[in-house]
Amino acid sequence: MDVFSGRPADCAGREEVEQRSYDLLDRLGIDYLRADHEPALTMEDCVAIGQALDAPVCKNLFLCNRQKTSFYLLLMEGDKPFKTKDLSAQLGIARLSFADEEAMGRLLALRPGSVSPLGLANDREKRVQLVIDRSLLAHPRIGCHPCRNTSAVGFSTDDFLQKLLPALGHPPVYVRL
Repeated sequence: MDVFSGRPADCAGREEVEQRSYDLLDRLGIDYLRADHEPALTMEDCVAIGQALDAPVCKNLFLCNRQKTSFYLLLMEGDKPFKTKDLSAQLGIARLSFADEEAMGRLLALRPGSVSPLGLANDREKRVQLVIDRSLLAHPRIGCHPCRNTSAVGFSTDDFLQKLLPALGHPPVYVRL
């Protein structure tokens, strides 16, 4: 797997939502490494990608309440198991489940397998609450998809917290999982 600094020199063939992710990172002055790869469909696929980027690739889960009226994007370390009960209790929600593909496309302009905090840029109505497991912030760098699961980007956790999150306008709720 080849690693590059910044966006592709030629974005031909790349989807608009991916290109907008690079535009956002560039506009914010965030230095990032990029790896292009075969579709990453599991967290196991992301381990080698994270090693190449020197940044663990986040597990990003798109969740909703039982009524499908509140939506959440959870960022956590990839090797941690996810227990709905633990997160539901911390958020004060009776029951969380995985949101469906339709809501993911409508709110974040994403498809399954491509969930990313960069997708929050597409949530102009601010319907999705960002939730971050605090242990993720212990890493000096983090990685995620640029809204498509055939590439990954890695950048400093400081840039994520101090530049990207304020620009996205989705103040996070921090939890411990």
